Amino acid sequence: MRRSKQLLNPSLKNQIQKTLFQVIADLKDIEEIDIFLNDFLTEAELEVFAKRLAVAYWLKKGRSYTNIKRNLKVSSATIADSASNLEKPGIKLALKKIEAEEWANKWTEKIQKVLR
Repeated sequence: MRRSKQLLNPSLKNQIQKTLFQVIADLKDIEEIDIFLNDFLTEAELEVFAKRLAVAYWLKKGRSYTNIKRNLKVSSATIADSASNLEKPGIKLALKKIEAEEWANKWTEKIQKVLR
């Protein structure tokens, strides 16, 4: 993704980023988030963002670089960058959320089977 060469005033940058974060926090469900992200980001930007999360997730699950590269169509450098970021708090938080959702879905299925 290209970056603008014109830097924002740090105070203004902080203000507009907080506004963006608040908008995201106020989205109430997956449908609203889908609408917002698909309208706000280009298809390529959304794909890059999603792939970055997928690479981190698959690395944490133990998939090989070759498997990730082949399936997600990313470079070894992209995978290496993601691997070096796995300990960052934001990445850890996102992966924890994904794992919690997987756990909840797994137990929901088990409970539904028992109740049938």
